[in-house]
Amino acid sequence: MKLPNLDSQTIDRIIEMAWEDRTSFDAIEAQFGLLEKQVIALMRREMKESSFQMWRERVTKRNTKHLSGREFVVGRFKSHNQKT
Repeated sequence: MKLPNLDSQTIDRIIEMAWEDRTSFDAIEAQFGLLEKQVIALMRREMKESSFQMWRERVTKRNTKHLSGREFVVGRFKSHNQKT
């Protein structure tokens, strides 16, 4: 999987957002331009194997990681650091 060149601060922020239950992959894509499979590849590369496995298990059980699975979208909080 080809990943863009990212600085360590950006990588840390993507990992932080990926761990958050309420931050969707769509939000990560809008802010950083990474598709879900690129985020997964980044997480696999940057994390210990056991931490990655724990994260994958959490993500696959969460419908909040995809906007289409959410019931409430309008009026959600958006960080000032988020591009769109």
